[in-house]
Amino acid sequence: MSESMTNDAVCEAWMTLAQEVRTGVLLTMRNGKPFGSHVPYVLGENWTRAYLHLSRLALHTQHLLQDSHVSLFLSELDHPEKNPLALRRMNLQGTAAILQAEAPAYTAIKERYLARFPKSAMMFGFSDFALWELHLQDAHLVLGFGQAYQATAVSPELWTHQQPERKK
Repeated sequence: MSESMTNDAVCEAWMTLAQEVRTGVLLTMRNGKPFGSHVPYVLGENWTRAYLHLSRLALHTQHLLQDSHVSLFLSELDHPEKNPLALRRMNLQGTAAILQAEAPAYTAIKERYLARFPKSAMMFGFSDFALWELHLQDAHLVLGFGQAYQATAVSPELWTHQQPERKK
């Protein structure tokens, strides 16, 4: 079994992954079943907030209007020389709500989003697009074999090494 990484190393690893990977898979609920869509995102100060710029015309947005439960899945890119089972990845679960343009954080989030995705500027002028805020409560982070960690929004910087249960 792998040795547990230090909490600081785990924090640095998830931040690096989130900086390197600009898009994730947004999982919404469609008729009680998971539905995945590829989306660009920016994170808040930590992993407990993520922001998406979504069109009301998209199926995933229609799903969110019916059921706000979401998961955002981030994964490093696969390459032929890598073991796909050892890719760094993070799964975040929570709920989503529209971030109103009048919200105090709206302008700063929009600026951060456009700094990361400058080609999205035109879409901020389209009436069917809105910024969505994901309120994420749980995180599952895999950094390789034997390196799985969990955290909750209560203590987002405290990562617990996931240990398999041993049979007696």
